[in-house]
Amino acid sequence: MAKLEGLSTKLLNPQIEKLYRIAQQPSRVILGLMSGTSLDGLDMALCRFTGQGTATKCELLHFDSVSFDESFKTSIRAVFAQENIHFPSLSTLHAQIARTHAAIILKTLQAWGIKPDEVDIIASHGQTVMHRPDRSGKLPHSTLQIGDGDHLAHLTGIITLSDFRQKHIAAGGEGAPLAMFGDYFLFTQAGEERILLNIGGIGNFTYLPANQDPKAILVTDTGPGNTLMDAWVRTHYPEKSFDEDAQIARSGKVNTDFLTALLGLPFFKESFPKSTGPEYFNLERIKELAPSNIIPADFLATLTRFTAESIALAIQHYTGLHQAHIYVSGGGARNPLMMEHLKNLMPGFTIQDSAVLGIESAAKEAVLFALLANETLMDPTPGAARRLGDSPWMTMGKISLPN
Repeated sequence: MAKLEGLSTKLLNPQIEKLYRIAQQPSRVILGLMSGTSLDGLDMALCRFTGQGTATKCELLHFDSVSFDESFKTSIRAVFAQENIHFPSLSTLHAQIARTHAAIILKTLQAWGIKPDEVDIIASHGQTVMHRPDRSGKLPHSTLQIGDGDHLAHLTGIITLSDFRQKHIAAGGEGAPLAMFGDYFLFTQAGEERILLNIGGIGNFTYLPANQDPKAILVTDTGPGNTLMDAWVRTHYPEKSFDEDAQIARSGKVNTDFLTALLGLPFFKESFPKSTGPEYFNLERIKELAPSNIIPADFLATLTRFTAESIALAIQHYTGLHQAHIYVSGGGARNPLMMEHLKNLMPGFTIQDSAVLGIESAAKEAVLFALLANETLMDPTPGAARRLGDSPWMTMGKISLPN
């Protein structure tokens, strides 16, 4: 029997021994899960990893996204980014989300022809219900993702890593954005200034310098991504969940006074890097700035332009670049009007879908969390003194065993 630090594996919990064996394998199959603030559904990326850190290689084996039913989304929205909630509902959702995800996982694996015991690890982001960075310096940053890892592990029979953002906060970060780890390990390219832009519910980007210096990486949230636009569409066009192909926004006109008011929000005066969420960018706050007589299509046209301008301003001001290659992922990458605005606002930049880098853009965030799990298993070095730009760099994720 093999020895672990001088101890016979007979003395170990078999699941701990299995975790050790997984870490010793030449490659690991990890299922990354992502459910974003837009509540579109559960993204699942089945990845095969070899190596770690800058030697990481990732093969995307399968990807799928399964939509949530409306009653499930409604139950999450009842607590999502709310100051006052029904606390028993939050407690129930912590289990319900995980159990719903577990059922989706098992059904999807079956459709892929993959047995659960062929998956080494699940890496679950969970569902964000609150993100609260503190700007006063008096309180710790905080963030809350629910969807319990123990339920996932027990119901699927697969060792699960979850709740990744807490360690980042404990080490001095804000818990977001975390994309820089996957961006740097998988996509940095010597000789090319790269910006990996994700437009999900919230916009964020990672700047990867051409000299590949990890200390020169820049990462920040930019402001709203799709969250305001999607919320407006759901409110005024109940038969739709988002503005497909920007058809509604194209039918309206940008209200310049409203746009100026939006760009004057205090968030845009804060220094970089920073993070945010729907707790800040929500319709209640935004509607207070809108003209009383604005029509819904004009409101949406203005929000689309606002999102694009906030992204362009953040990239230009934080990086100081006038030209670079921008690779876009997230739902916003499929908004043609958003892409037109960005190209017009940043004429010196080459803007294209991140799929050209070898990973389907819709899968990118789920792949990221699979990568973070791979790092937790494989990274042999202490992380206290390591940083990617302004962000602490450490292993993340709590481990849940199936039994």
